[in-house]
Amino acid sequence: MKNVKFATVVDPDQIATVRAIAKDEGRQLRALVDEAFTDLIEKRKQAKPRPHAMAAYKASVKQFDHLYKKLAE
Repeated sequence: MKNVKFATVVDPDQIATVRAIAKDEGRQLRALVDEAFTDLIEKRKQAKPRPHAMAAYKASVKQFDHLYKKLAE
């Protein structure tokens, strides 16, 4: 896949810290940006409940809603 060039504005302290990390690790800034994007995408994917987990939750609420309400009292 071909890389896409883009521009953005970032906090000066953050970019300075990221540049220092890149220098310390002997890596290009682009490699750290790629890593940050990958980490963010994975984090967001994991934050969403899996479909089978939501189906089980909905079935449980449907079956035991009256019990859950009693327990909440």
